[in-house]
Amino acid sequence: MGKLEGKTAIVTGAARGIGQQIAWKLAAEGADVAVCDLNDEWCAETVGKIEELGRKAIAIGVNVADSGEVDACVKKVQETFGKIDILVNNAGITKDGLLIRMSDEDWDAVLNVNLKGTFLFTRAVSRPMMRNKGADGSQLGGSIINIASVVGIMGNAGQANYTASKGGVIALTKTTAKELGSRNVRCNAVAPGFIQSKMTDVLPDDVKKAYMDTIPLKRFGTADDIAKCVAFLAGPDADYITGQIISVNGGMIG
Repeated sequence: MGKLEGKTAIVTGAARGIGQQIAWKLAAEGADVAVCDLNDEWCAETVGKIEELGRKAIAIGVNVADSGEVDACVKKVQETFGKIDILVNNAGITKDGLLIRMSDEDWDAVLNVNLKGTFLFTRAVSRPMMRNKGADGSQLGGSIINIASVVGIMGNAGQANYTASKGGVIALTKTTAKELGSRNVRCNAVAPGFIQSKMTDVLPDDVKKAYMDTIPLKRFGTADDIAKCVAFLAGPDADYITGQIISVNGGMIG
């Protein structure tokens, strides 16, 4: 029996990449999962992987920056599964460019998805999680895990909008933990470092070497490295952990 047996999770940005791996990992630990992304058709592969594990999964198309769509998504999850135990705010975008050339549109787009989207989903699940109670009336609460970034801690040239959004996610994580802790709703963030993906695979060798030189473990991270940390924070072994930012970066920064 997995450590998340009987739990229900929402994972945003779950159609591919890190989000897909997180959704699969939570299901492997026993959770049923709402797979959320911009288009529910994109989610079919993730849903299939979860169902192969014998868990229930639904695909929901949602724009995380639209409060109406977010509220409708959370309502559908409640109607389908009866409760929400875990939220993973993973959806995110980049629109890189130097600060002095960055357009209002690129700034707003990244902040709306990465930061506002995290806020909207956190707000939407807070009441349902606070109402979660055991058979004995105990406060079961829930676990919210936000995907931040190492650059939200250290900054990064050419990513003013992205670093600001992830720094905001870190601050929001700490405030959420303080506000919801009395109802046993925990909130933590995972800050990935350089994670190998299709996007990073096309980087020039000299750029990848420059990054590698900053990583003591001498390898790039994988989506599974992030998913394992998320599963830990979602489960009972992290019951006394809240308001923390867990850096998964191979020692890239302390």
